[in-house]
Amino acid sequence: MSSDLEVSALAINVTIPQALRWTDTRRGEAFTLTTLNVRLLPDGRLAAKAYGRPVGGGRGAYVSFPVPDKPELAALIADAASRAAVLWAAHRGLG
Repeated sequence: MSSDLEVSALAINVTIPQALRWTDTRRGEAFTLTTLNVRLLPDGRLAAKAYGRPVGGGRGAYVSFPVPDKPELAALIADAASRAAVLWAAHRGLG
């Protein structure tokens, strides 16, 4: 496989464990954050955004929230990236 092959995105979705979930507000509506979208940046660093559902119920908008700077969430992101790397490395091809 050629090392000059361009991969434009590597991203995973991670369910936030109940004990680590938090609530944030956007446009006057409170959301409980339940999912992280973690991306591997071209320079090898990770970036993450949080997504969730309105506290009051319903579908709500697909709005991203920043991930708080907490050691527990940083560990969750790092562990998820490491687990994804193992899964990607063990892929068995299409089909």
